[in-house]
Amino acid sequence: MQNPKDVMNCRVMSIKNDQIIIIPARMSASRLPGKPLAEIAGKTMIQHVWERALAADIAPVYVATDHEDIAEVIRAAGGEAVMTRADHPSGSDRVFEAVQTIDPEGRFQNVLNLQGDLPEMSSDIPVILSETLLRSGADLATLVAPATSHEAQLPQVVKAVVSWDEGAAPAVGAIGRALYFSRAAVPTGASDFLHHVGVYGWRREALARFVSLPPSPLEQAEKLEQLRAMEAGMHIAVGMIAEAPGGIDTAEDLSAARSRLSAKGAD
Repeated sequence: MQNPKDVMNCRVMSIKNDQIIIIPARMSASRLPGKPLAEIAGKTMIQHVWERALAADIAPVYVATDHEDIAEVIRAAGGEAVMTRADHPSGSDRVFEAVQTIDPEGRFQNVLNLQGDLPEMSSDIPVILSETLLRSGADLATLVAPATSHEAQLPQVVKAVVSWDEGAAPAVGAIGRALYFSRAAVPTGASDFLHHVGVYGWRREALARFVSLPPSPLEQAEKLEQLRAMEAGMHIAVGMIAEAPGGIDTAEDLSAARSRLSAKGAD
Protein backbone atom coordinates (compact mmCIF):
# COMPACT_ATOMS: atom_id res chain seq x y z
CA MET A 1 0.00 0.00 0.00
CA GLN A 2 1.30 3.46 -0.91
CA ASN A 3 2.29 5.69 1.99
CA PRO A 4 -0.30 8.51 2.39
CA LYS A 5 2.53 10.99 2.89
CA ASP A 6 3.99 9.98 -0.47
CA VAL A 7 0.58 10.48 -2.10
CA MET A 8 0.34 13.96 -0.58
CA ASN A 9 3.88 14.84 -1.65
CA CYS A 10 3.09 13.75 -5.22
CA ARG A 11 -0.10 15.82 -5.17
CA VAL A 12 1.70 18.93 -3.93
CA MET A 13 4.44 18.46 -6.53
CA SER A 14 1.81 18.10 -9.25
CA ILE A 15 0.15 21.33 -8.13
CA LYS A 16 3.49 23.13 -8.10
CA ASN A 17 4.24 21.88 -11.59
CA ASP A 18 0.89 23.05 -12.98
CA GLN A 19 0.17 26.40 -11.37
CA ILE A 20 1.70 29.71 -10.44
CA ILE A 21 0.77 32.49 -8.00
CA ILE A 22 1.08 36.06 -9.27
CA ILE A 23 0.45 39.14 -7.11
CA PRO A 24 -0.11 42.32 -9.15
CA ALA A 25 1.10 45.51 -7.46
CA ARG A 26 1.09 48.99 -8.97
CA MET A 27 2.51 52.11 -7.43
CA SER A 28 -0.22 54.57 -8.38
CA ALA A 29 -3.62 54.12 -6.75
CA SER A 30 -6.23 56.87 -6.83
CA ARG A 31 -7.14 56.67 -3.14
CA LEU A 32 -3.83 55.58 -1.61
CA PRO A 33 -0.83 56.14 -3.91
CA GLY A 34 2.23 54.04 -3.16
CA LYS A 35 0.32 51.63 -0.94
CA PRO A 36 2.34 48.47 -1.82
CA LEU A 37 5.30 50.07 -0.01
CA ALA A 38 3.29 51.29 2.98
CA GLU A 39 4.92 50.07 6.20
CA ILE A 40 2.84 47.78 8.41
CA ALA A 41 4.35 46.23 11.54
CA GLY A 42 7.88 46.61 10.26
CA LYS A 43 7.34 45.34 6.69
CA THR A 44 5.89 46.71 3.50
CA MET A 45 2.36 45.73 2.59
CA ILE A 46 3.49 43.83 -0.49
CA GLN A 47 6.00 41.81 1.53
CA HIS A 48 3.25 40.74 3.96
CA VAL A 49 1.13 39.49 1.04
CA TRP A 50 4.09 37.77 -0.66
CA GLU A 51 5.06 35.97 2.57
CA ARG A 52 1.51 34.71 3.11
CA ALA A 53 1.29 33.44 -0.46
CA LEU A 54 4.66 31.73 -0.06
CA ALA A 55 3.50 30.10 3.20
CA ALA A 56 0.71 28.31 1.29
CA ASP A 57 3.49 26.24 -0.35
CA ILE A 58 1.43 25.22 -3.37
CA ALA A 59 3.11 27.08 -6.25
CA PRO A 60 5.93 29.44 -7.14
CA VAL A 61 5.09 33.04 -6.21
CA TYR A 62 5.86 36.15 -8.27
CA VAL A 63 5.04 39.81 -7.76
CA ALA A 64 4.10 41.58 -11.01
CA THR A 65 4.72 45.31 -10.77
CA ASP A 66 5.21 48.51 -12.74
CA HIS A 67 7.75 50.02 -10.34
CA GLU A 68 11.32 49.02 -9.63
CA ASP A 69 11.06 49.97 -5.93
CA ILE A 70 8.36 47.32 -5.41
CA ALA A 71 10.40 44.74 -7.29
CA GLU A 72 13.48 45.56 -5.21
CA VAL A 73 11.60 45.03 -1.91
CA ILE A 74 10.56 41.53 -3.01
CA ARG A 75 13.98 40.64 -4.38
CA ALA A 76 15.66 41.86 -1.19
CA ALA A 77 13.37 39.51 0.76
CA GLY A 78 14.47 36.60 -1.45
CA GLY A 79 11.47 36.59 -3.77
CA GLU A 80 10.82 36.85 -7.50
CA ALA A 81 9.44 39.95 -9.20
CA VAL A 82 8.66 40.68 -12.85
CA MET A 83 8.35 44.12 -14.38
CA THR A 84 5.17 44.88 -16.35
CA ARG A 85 3.73 47.86 -18.21
CA ALA A 86 2.44 50.82 -16.23
CA ASP A 87 -0.69 51.35 -18.34
CA HIS A 88 -2.60 48.13 -17.63
CA PRO A 89 -6.31 48.82 -17.00
CA SER A 90 -6.64 45.96 -14.50
CA GLY A 91 -4.74 43.52 -12.35
CA SER A 92 -5.83 40.70 -14.64
CA ASP A 93 -4.06 42.33 -17.58
CA ARG A 94 -0.91 42.73 -15.48
CA VAL A 95 -1.07 39.10 -14.37
CA PHE A 96 -1.45 37.90 -17.95
CA GLU A 97 1.56 39.91 -19.13
CA ALA A 98 3.56 38.54 -16.20
CA VAL A 99 2.73 34.88 -16.83
CA GLN A 100 3.52 35.27 -20.53
CA THR A 101 6.90 36.75 -19.61
CA ILE A 102 7.70 34.19 -16.91
CA ASP A 103 6.44 31.15 -18.81
CA PRO A 104 6.28 31.67 -22.59
CA GLU A 105 6.31 27.88 -23.10
CA GLY A 106 2.94 27.50 -21.32
CA ARG A 107 3.99 25.12 -18.55
CA PHE A 108 1.78 26.83 -15.96
CA GLN A 109 -1.82 26.25 -16.98
CA ASN A 110 -3.49 27.47 -13.77
CA VAL A 111 -2.81 31.02 -12.61
CA LEU A 112 -3.72 32.22 -9.10
CA ASN A 113 -4.16 36.00 -9.02
CA LEU A 114 -3.92 37.30 -5.45
CA GLN A 115 -4.29 40.94 -4.45
CA GLY A 116 -1.38 43.03 -3.24
CA ASP A 117 -3.49 44.95 -0.72
CA LEU A 118 -4.46 42.01 1.52
CA PRO A 119 -1.69 42.02 4.16
CA GLU A 120 -3.83 40.00 6.59
CA MET A 121 -4.65 37.29 4.05
CA SER A 122 -4.58 33.80 5.52
CA SER A 123 -2.20 31.42 3.78
CA ASP A 124 -5.24 29.11 3.50
CA ILE A 125 -6.76 31.43 0.90
CA PRO A 126 -4.48 30.39 -2.00
CA VAL A 127 -5.04 26.74 -1.05
CA ILE A 128 -8.84 27.04 -1.04
CA LEU A 129 -8.77 29.10 -4.24
CA SER A 130 -6.69 26.42 -5.96
CA GLU A 131 -8.94 23.61 -4.73
CA THR A 132 -12.03 25.48 -5.92
CA LEU A 133 -10.57 25.89 -9.40
CA LEU A 134 -9.35 22.30 -9.65
CA ARG A 135 -12.46 20.64 -8.21
CA SER A 136 -14.98 22.69 -10.17
CA GLY A 137 -13.46 22.46 -13.64
CA ALA A 138 -14.55 26.09 -14.12
CA ASP A 139 -12.92 28.72 -16.33
CA LEU A 140 -12.02 30.69 -13.22
CA ALA A 141 -12.61 30.59 -9.48
CA THR A 142 -13.01 33.13 -6.73
CA LEU A 143 -13.94 33.21 -3.04
CA VAL A 144 -16.67 34.62 -0.80
CA ALA A 145 -17.26 34.97 2.93
CA PRO A 146 -20.32 35.87 4.98
CA ALA A 147 -20.99 39.61 5.00
CA THR A 148 -22.34 41.49 7.97
CA SER A 149 -25.50 43.54 7.54
CA HIS A 150 -23.33 46.66 7.75
CA GLU A 151 -20.96 45.43 5.01
CA ALA A 152 -23.92 44.58 2.79
CA GLN A 153 -24.81 48.27 2.60
CA LEU A 154 -21.30 49.47 1.70
CA PRO A 155 -20.65 49.99 -2.03
CA GLN A 156 -16.93 49.31 -1.56
CA VAL A 157 -17.80 45.79 -0.35
CA VAL A 158 -18.73 43.73 -3.40
CA LYS A 159 -21.57 41.26 -2.89
CA ALA A 160 -21.91 37.96 -4.73
CA VAL A 161 -24.98 35.98 -5.69
CA VAL A 162 -24.13 32.27 -5.77
CA SER A 163 -25.95 29.07 -6.65
CA TRP A 164 -24.45 26.44 -4.34
CA ASP A 165 -23.87 22.91 -5.52
CA GLU A 166 -26.75 20.57 -4.69
CA GLY A 167 -28.62 23.50 -3.16
CA ALA A 168 -26.75 23.01 0.11
CA ALA A 169 -26.56 25.76 2.70
CA PRO A 170 -23.15 27.34 2.22
CA ALA A 171 -20.48 26.29 4.70
CA VAL A 172 -16.71 26.71 4.69
CA GLY A 173 -15.34 24.66 1.81
CA ALA A 174 -18.60 24.68 -0.16
CA ILE A 175 -18.37 25.29 -3.91
CA GLY A 176 -20.98 26.97 -6.06
CA ARG A 177 -21.44 28.94 -9.26
CA ALA A 178 -21.47 32.72 -9.44
CA LEU A 179 -24.70 34.21 -10.77
CA TYR A 180 -23.90 37.91 -10.28
CA PHE A 181 -21.70 40.42 -8.47
CA SER A 182 -22.79 43.88 -7.37
CA ARG A 183 -21.91 46.82 -5.15
CA ALA A 184 -25.57 46.88 -4.13
CA ALA A 185 -27.02 44.66 -1.40
CA VAL A 186 -28.06 41.68 -3.52
CA PRO A 187 -30.05 39.52 -3.73
CA THR A 188 -32.99 41.70 -2.72
CA GLY A 189 -34.81 40.34 0.30
CA ALA A 190 -31.92 38.17 1.47
CA SER A 191 -31.13 37.91 5.17
CA ASP A 192 -27.60 36.64 4.55
CA PHE A 193 -25.21 38.32 2.15
CA LEU A 194 -21.88 37.21 0.68
CA HIS A 195 -18.75 39.36 0.69
CA HIS A 196 -16.74 38.80 -2.49
CA VAL A 197 -13.01 38.34 -1.89
CA GLY A 198 -11.21 39.66 -4.97
CA VAL A 199 -8.80 36.81 -5.63
CA TYR A 200 -9.02 34.69 -8.75
CA GLY A 201 -7.85 31.32 -9.99
CA TRP A 202 -7.70 31.26 -13.78
CA ARG A 203 -7.36 28.58 -16.39
CA ARG A 204 -4.69 30.15 -18.52
CA GLU A 205 -6.67 29.93 -21.73
CA ALA A 206 -9.63 31.62 -20.01
CA LEU A 207 -7.38 34.44 -18.79
CA ALA A 208 -6.02 34.91 -22.31
CA ARG A 209 -9.57 35.12 -23.65
CA PHE A 210 -10.68 37.49 -20.89
CA VAL A 211 -7.94 40.08 -21.47
CA SER A 212 -8.68 40.03 -25.22
CA LEU A 213 -12.30 41.11 -24.65
CA PRO A 214 -13.43 44.74 -24.45
CA PRO A 215 -15.04 45.97 -21.22
CA SER A 216 -18.64 44.78 -21.08
CA PRO A 217 -21.79 46.81 -20.30
CA LEU A 218 -22.36 45.29 -16.84
CA GLU A 219 -18.67 45.61 -16.00
CA GLN A 220 -18.81 49.31 -16.83
CA ALA A 221 -22.05 49.83 -14.90
CA GLU A 222 -20.86 48.12 -11.71
CA LYS A 223 -17.13 48.86 -12.13
CA LEU A 224 -16.45 45.13 -11.60
CA GLU A 225 -14.27 43.37 -14.16
CA GLN A 226 -15.46 39.85 -13.25
CA LEU A 227 -18.78 40.71 -14.88
CA ARG A 228 -16.96 40.80 -18.23
CA ALA A 229 -16.22 37.11 -17.76
CA MET A 230 -19.85 36.39 -16.87
CA GLU A 231 -21.18 38.28 -19.88
CA ALA A 232 -18.79 36.28 -22.06
CA GLY A 233 -20.36 33.06 -20.76
CA MET A 234 -17.47 31.97 -18.57
CA HIS A 235 -18.15 29.65 -15.65
CA ILE A 236 -17.00 31.28 -12.39
CA ALA A 237 -16.73 28.82 -9.51
CA VAL A 238 -17.06 30.18 -5.98
CA GLY A 239 -15.53 28.77 -2.81
CA MET A 240 -16.68 29.68 0.69
CA ILE A 241 -14.23 30.83 3.37
CA ALA A 242 -14.97 31.78 6.97
CA GLU A 243 -13.93 35.42 6.91
CA ALA A 244 -12.90 38.01 4.35
CA PRO A 245 -9.43 39.49 4.88
CA GLY A 246 -9.34 43.25 5.32
CA GLY A 247 -8.36 45.07 2.13
CA ILE A 248 -6.48 48.36 2.14
CA ASP A 249 -8.13 51.08 0.05
CA THR A 250 -7.92 54.17 2.24
CA ALA A 251 -5.66 55.78 4.84
CA GLU A 252 -8.16 54.68 7.48
CA ASP A 253 -7.90 51.05 6.30
CA LEU A 254 -4.12 51.29 6.49
CA SER A 255 -4.18 52.69 10.00
CA ALA A 256 -6.53 49.96 11.18
CA ALA A 257 -4.37 47.22 9.63
CA ARG A 258 -1.27 48.66 11.28
CA SER A 259 -2.99 48.53 14.66
CA ARG A 260 -4.22 44.97 14.20
CA LEU A 261 -0.94 43.52 12.92
CA SER A 262 1.16 45.37 15.50
CA ALA A 263 -1.10 44.01 18.24
CA LYS A 264 -0.68 40.48 16.87
CA GLY A 265 3.09 40.85 16.62
CA ALA A 266 3.13 40.10 12.89
CA ASP A 267 5.74 37.58 11.82
